[in-house]
Amino acid sequence: MNGKNAGYRLGAVALVLIVAAVVGWRLLWVQNGLDRAGDSPAAIQAFLDEHWKHPLPPQGTPPAHYPPNEALLGAQSCAQCHASQFKDWQASRHSQTMRAGIVWQFDLFGQAESNTCMNCHAPLAEQKALVARDMSWANAPADDPPAHIPRQLHHQGLTCAACHVRGHERFGPEHRAALSGTESGLPHGGFQPRPAFSDSKFCATCHQFPEDGPRLNGKLRQDTYNEWLRSDFGRQGVSCQACHMPDRRHLWRGISDADMVRRAMAVELLGSDGEDGRLDLALTISNVGAGHHFPAYMVPRIDVRLVLLDPDGAEVGQLLHHVLQWRTTVDLAQEEFDTRLPAGESVRLEAAMTRPDVPGYHLALRIDVAPKDHYERMYRDMMRQAQRMKPQTVDLLRIAMREAAATRYRAINEQVALDDVVALRLRYRPLPEEVAAP
Repeated sequence: MNGKNAGYRLGAVALVLIVAAVVGWRLLWVQNGLDRAGDSPAAIQAFLDEHWKHPLPPQGTPPAHYPPNEALLGAQSCAQCHASQFKDWQASRHSQTMRAGIVWQFDLFGQAESNTCMNCHAPLAEQKALVARDMSWANAPADDPPAHIPRQLHHQGLTCAACHVRGHERFGPEHRAALSGTESGLPHGGFQPRPAFSDSKFCATCHQFPEDGPRLNGKLRQDTYNEWLRSDFGRQGVSCQACHMPDRRHLWRGISDADMVRRAMAVELLGSDGEDGRLDLALTISNVGAGHHFPAYMVPRIDVRLVLLDPDGAEVGQLLHHVLQWRTTVDLAQEEFDTRLPAGESVRLEAAMTRPDVPGYHLALRIDVAPKDHYERMYRDMMRQAQRMKPQTVDLLRIAMREAAATRYRAINEQVALDDVVALRLRYRPLPEEVAAP
């Protein structure tokens, strides 16, 4: 490595506050395979503690025998051999973790807090160094990055190398064809198969706060792994990957995906004759397909509405409205309500109406999802302070507002006729093969 590239590498080291000698020993430790883990829970945890020890050390200089394409840390280089994984990742939320919604906040946070955010949003030391250059932060490398670090690596978010590369070695799940990773002729000089990649604890790194993490009303703000442990999914070993990475696909679909939301829910509407021409209605919503609270944490909002439609299809009244959300104030200081459904639990809602005198009326069940409701409210609140921000920060905030609003969608829109009370039954339930039920 020439002096220019060496300066960049040392800048990255300074950025994440790692002593160079410690980095060298750690990389040597990983490269020599001294941290090899088995499949016992203790061994998996030991591997993950090292694999996700923040801040992550820089990858270092690529091995001399690596051709340029193998040395590159960008996702595009991985796509040349892992095309299907790259295609799925490119459409996933993991590729979008460094969009305007997070980047606009860096000016307000400063370097230390932003680096903490990037532990999940862009965890590689090389990504943090590139962000430091963009933000003109202290200890940012003065020189351009070396050839193996793409100039836009930080915009790739949770990129392939963030999970699969340490010290330029490749790590991943155990091979389906039972390769050990040490066979001759393999790219990258082989790979390190680890059972931890198929364990829910791998996801817990970013989707579970530690027990001493921030809480609200006694609840961890991010408690998804613990919720899974308490569910039938956790007790019976149906991993996070089983639903969010089916057949090892790099999809990570969740609340932003209508199919995933529909698979999580079972909805049943029953009607019966009451007194004096009244129609009694009971709507039951169940979390049958999510192995954690539904929705998982405080950002999304799900609105469930039951409305009456006249014979022309026009809405003439709302009979039920229920919100599924952990709603807080925008500053996260107070909980307003928490109506999420834990795994396997239900909520029953009741309403009554006078049966119309003429035929042709329908009930419509509408379920609308706002995946970024909390952020939308927070962005609007911050726009009131726009005069205190840099113009480029406000520009990013406006982009974040548009992107957040664009994620809203209607997950379910079903109708049932009122003409025959005996037939008044609407049931929405995922097909058995759609749910990775334990």
